[in-house]
Amino acid sequence: MSEFRPWWFEQALIKENSQPAVPLGQDLQADVCIVGGGYTGLWTAISLKMAKPELSVVVIEKDLCGSGASGRNGGCLLTLATKFLTLKRLFGEAEALRIVKASEDAVYQIAQFCRDHQIDAEVRVDGTLYTATNTAQLGSMDGVMNELARHSASTWVGLPEHEVKLMAGSDLHIAGAFSPVGGSVQPGLLVRGLARVARAMGVQIFEVTPMERLIESARPVVVTAHGKISAGRVVLALNASMATMFPALSRSIALVSSDMIITEPCPDLLQRTGLTRGVAVCDSRIFVNYYRSTADGRLMLGKGGNTFAYGNRMLAAFDRPSAYQQSLTHTLKRFFPALQDVAIAASWNGPSDRSVTGIPFFGRLNQHPHIFYGFGYSGNGVGPTYLGGQILSSLVLDADNEWTRSPLVTGPRGFFPPEPIRWLGANMVRNAIRRKENAEDRGAKPWLLDCKLAGFAAAAGKSDKA
Repeated sequence: MSEFRPWWFEQALIKENSQPAVPLGQDLQADVCIVGGGYTGLWTAISLKMAKPELSVVVIEKDLCGSGASGRNGGCLLTLATKFLTLKRLFGEAEALRIVKASEDAVYQIAQFCRDHQIDAEVRVDGTLYTATNTAQLGSMDGVMNELARHSASTWVGLPEHEVKLMAGSDLHIAGAFSPVGGSVQPGLLVRGLARVARAMGVQIFEVTPMERLIESARPVVVTAHGKISAGRVVLALNASMATMFPALSRSIALVSSDMIITEPCPDLLQRTGLTRGVAVCDSRIFVNYYRSTADGRLMLGKGGNTFAYGNRMLAAFDRPSAYQQSLTHTLKRFFPALQDVAIAASWNGPSDRSVTGIPFFGRLNQHPHIFYGFGYSGNGVGPTYLGGQILSSLVLDADNEWTRSPLVTGPRGFFPPEPIRWLGANMVRNAIRRKENAEDRGAKPWLLDCKLAGFAAAAGKSDKA
């Protein structure tokens, strides 16, 4: 097991009073074996048991359930609405609208599920605010908002500057668009709560049980160090690890860190700024700054796009305190001068599985009829993994519904270049983006070359709000 525990996850283990991990120690037969005990795997298991309680469902997890991305993200509960233009280009107008609506419904479904099953995940459906912090970012949401409004499907409204500053709690914002759909959760509490509920439904969960290999026979077999699971259906919910374990998918994503810090409690100072609700705030950079307050009066701030992994390897740096804590702290104090003297309680990071399009994808491994996968959430998985559970459970049950007919289940929509081109190109583009956005923050004109290089970021699954 990993010795490093991100702050969210560490708190969740204490609050959920988690029992000792139980590894697999025998051979099993199951209707369904799910590999991966994060959001995707657990939502899939729960969805299967809700549809067919008689199914025998087994989940294995290499560490503890939620110790990966599910327990270490920023806890921003977002939708796929800002990806509407990409969804429309890939899948057509009708399917794009359906996916956006489903992703918005997922926010409320998650909140209701937590209420129904007594998961105290600090779910606060207080909305999402995308902002501009310099003039170059103005209008970045206009394209999406106008197109959604044309179909009477927009939950977004532009806000006057003074309302943006008030809602964001910072004078650094000069414009913004708000949707009441979205908010924040304590991600560790959510994933540990899902594991508890899954067990109560009869799902067998074995932690500290990594899959060593997968036998792709007619009835697939998941092999671990101390036991095998022969299953009628296998679901691979490994997210970032998919690229390293299965060669056919090795170039379908790029692993890049998302780095976070969280302050010590400072409720009085947050009250003074006005940032007291659970609204998720994101600026309009390519590698966004995102932040939100917590239920106990802390401020969490994160930023994506820092460390790219060569060959999509799971770097040791992904399981340590963030190497960018100093930079993140500087950004936090730039947004919130009143928090100048507030101590940072912790920092952490983790690998984000960025797809070429920025959209998650699902499919059958090597076209095997009984082995399914889904990943590529691109740093926005808290809400969309609920949809992932609906999609994967539908595939497992061989249902005929909107999810099994969706083009989302046809595998990756593009691949990154081979190494070392991908790694060199990613770092070149990242550095150009940094120079460009630093110049824009100063009100200076960026270099033309940096602007051109930054334009390639759209091909790496970055924001497509414009």
